[in-house]
Amino acid sequence: MKMRIQEIREIAGKMGVKAGEMNRIELIRAIQRAEGNADCYAARQGHECDQMNCYWRKDCIGAFSKQ
Repeated sequence: MKMRIQEIREIAGKMGVKAGEMNRIELIRAIQRAEGNADCYAARQGHECDQMNCYWRKDCIGAFSKQ
């Protein structure tokens, strides 16, 4: 089950990321940058993900498998 946007905003706030008017993808990518990871959420359609320790990996891959 996908995480709700409010839950993502809470994670962002804890990391010092200001959500503002960002959409889901923009916000997750901002969190990835804050973590020091590649900001690739929903950007690798049709490609193998090499970010094995990414918190968002399962959600990201799941989103593409449903298309």
